[in-house]
Amino acid sequence: MNTTDLNFSRRVLLQSAGALVVAVSCADAGKVLAQVVAAGKPPLLPTELDSWIAIAPNGMVTIYFGKIDGGQGTDAAIAQMVAEELDVPFARTSVVMGDTALTCNQGGASGSNGVRLGGIALRNAAAEARRILVGRAASQWGVSAQMLTVTDGVISLPGDAAKSVSYGDLIGGRYFHEQIEWNDRYGNNLALSGPATLKTPDQYKLVGTSVPRLDVAGKVYGTAPWVTDVRVPGMLHGRTIRPQNAGTHPVSVDESSIASLPGARVVHRGNFLGVVAPREWDAIRAAEMLAVTWSEPADVFPEEARLYDHIRQAPVTHREVTSEKGSVEDAFARAARVVEADYEWPYQSHASMGPACALADVRPDGVTLWTGTQKPHFAALGVAAILGVPEETVHGIWLVGPGSYGRNDAGDAAMDAAVMSQAVGAPVRVQWMRHEGTGWDAKGPASVHRARAALDSEGRVIGWEFSSKAFSRVDTASNESQPKDTLAGQLLGFTGERGINFGSPSVNYVFENEYVVWETIPTLLPDASPLRTTHLRDPIGPQLHFASESFVDEVAAAVGVDPVEFRLNYLQAPRDRAVIQAAAERAGWRAGPAGTRRGQGSGRDGDVLTGQGIAYAVRNGTYVAIVADVEVNQETGRVWARRLTVAHDCGLIINPGLLRGVIEGNIVQGLSRIFHEEVHFTRRAVTSVDWLSYPILDITETPEAIDIVLIDRPEEPPMGAGEPSIRMLAAAVNNAIFEATGVRLRRAPLTPDRVKGAFS
Repeated sequence: MNTTDLNFSRRVLLQSAGALVVAVSCADAGKVLAQVVAAGKPPLLPTELDSWIAIAPNGMVTIYFGKIDGGQGTDAAIAQMVAEELDVPFARTSVVMGDTALTCNQGGASGSNGVRLGGIALRNAAAEARRILVGRAASQWGVSAQMLTVTDGVISLPGDAAKSVSYGDLIGGRYFHEQIEWNDRYGNNLALSGPATLKTPDQYKLVGTSVPRLDVAGKVYGTAPWVTDVRVPGMLHGRTIRPQNAGTHPVSVDESSIASLPGARVVHRGNFLGVVAPREWDAIRAAEMLAVTWSEPADVFPEEARLYDHIRQAPVTHREVTSEKGSVEDAFARAARVVEADYEWPYQSHASMGPACALADVRPDGVTLWTGTQKPHFAALGVAAILGVPEETVHGIWLVGPGSYGRNDAGDAAMDAAVMSQAVGAPVRVQWMRHEGTGWDAKGPASVHRARAALDSEGRVIGWEFSSKAFSRVDTASNESQPKDTLAGQLLGFTGERGINFGSPSVNYVFENEYVVWETIPTLLPDASPLRTTHLRDPIGPQLHFASESFVDEVAAAVGVDPVEFRLNYLQAPRDRAVIQAAAERAGWRAGPAGTRRGQGSGRDGDVLTGQGIAYAVRNGTYVAIVADVEVNQETGRVWARRLTVAHDCGLIINPGLLRGVIEGNIVQGLSRIFHEEVHFTRRAVTSVDWLSYPILDITETPEAIDIVLIDRPEEPPMGAGEPSIRMLAAAVNNAIFEATGVRLRRAPLTPDRVKGAFS
């Protein structure tokens, strides 16, 4: 498929080479369905095995995955799991992802669920496909299915050379027409099941091996489709117009101000304002030249310096106790000593490597959306809602975009494109600009955290209290299925209740008396805000564990106990203990009371101090501990995380090579958030709009080594890896800084100025 000239049908129903291929130009999804059913393909339903797997005459297996791969190799892991259960070579598989006409809605990419949920569903589908194929061969030969074996996609009866048939010869190019059970739930939690017996770990041949990623060559050589490359006949380029002052709206627009630009047009609906033009440069100029009178601005945000005071003083919209055990009040009343501390975490932007892009073609007979969002099925639903068209008439096509990891600007660009395409009656490609991608994406929420520990006379913890207060992490929902959760939708007047949620640390310490609670506060600006909040990679994990795991070290220092020993004293479950012990052993942990394990000074005049810190956490059944070895320059305040040692237990490991790459990516992105990333703003606008005002980690700051210890547990189900190792990283680094300097930092990011300020 040539991604630079996509003048093909808006309904491309493609199966692998050799299988039945249906490529039709049609009026709407209903006609597509009718034609496909007429051709013999069952409708796209989770209950149809053909919705998940197809086999071509040459034995190639096409896997229909209703999620996407955001650059972590998830598609390769899925192919491994399917090939394993089918008993076919990995090289004979291909994965179709995120196309709403070809795949069922498995929730896109989120929550480290690609393998944990999406992969398990497809593994069960593959096992069911194998059972059915073996059963058909057994019926043809008049033998028991238990007598047959499968090797490389060939079914055989041992001892009878005449009884051998490949999958391709048995079914290739035809459909299964078989049912598979599902749990009646679309999205991440879609589950499949059947009577097939899954392989046991001792039978694995592919699972557990490091097969290569499927996307590297296409990205290196520029042959893979990218959403930014899509072009269709008659396409216009669009740009949205954002106000300089948040909360203002257009009062009047002088369309004649762009009359000199060939073909430039204004799209003005409600408070939504944009421009389109045949040439992209003209669209950019039109956005700059358009004369707009805006409503009177007001101070809608607090002063940045008072952000955390604002959070502490703001009214509570929701309060939830997540752990209540024993009597914390009694424990603190009889405590011989109380340790307490507050921690603060800023707004952070997704700051994807490129701003979002989307293309929408809205016609009376149907809608096609090309998008880089990580949730294309939900984006298609959102487009249907904002346009007021039936859901089944919107075809969402996912292509690789410049980034995701949460809810970035991709979904908003898709809505912008759809609104403008409907308005002008032509396909519209919307490419956000850098200042929009950083300035107007939905942000990870700012938060404050308070921790208290009650100690008895012997230094034992008898009471533990942890509270968080923050903006909701789902004020903007993590998918784009409802217009009210997008900028375009809000500007067009779509309203509705916003999500309210935050969370608490995910650790398994056992304290006799414990009280853990979180609270949310109102959003600063109800609609179309550049400080609206949403999911960012490992939603609220880094900030929660920056606070909680830093505080664990503070308590260990208060009682003069080694940080590793202190954690093990309050952990009982074997897997929690194992990751901490594995990380400490591999890192060469320097045992000793917290705060006394400072490394030797180095550098000129001994101005560089070294320290070692540890932190641990759990995420959806994945256990991770990190030991950070850091260097702190006392003169400049610069911190270098020289070496990170990661012990990682996500149950059964599907692909060790891919897993290591995902962990390394977590570490690098996490260090950027720890050392640099903080959204700055005035009373009226976000001022972090580019790489200068929102810097990220550069290559000179990356670790000298990331040493990974993989703990494989074949008896356990495979769990997620896309996010767990980012959540405790900030605390591990922070604890190492304390060991190096004796200085405790409680506000992120850990910038040189803050480090130097802490010394004073």
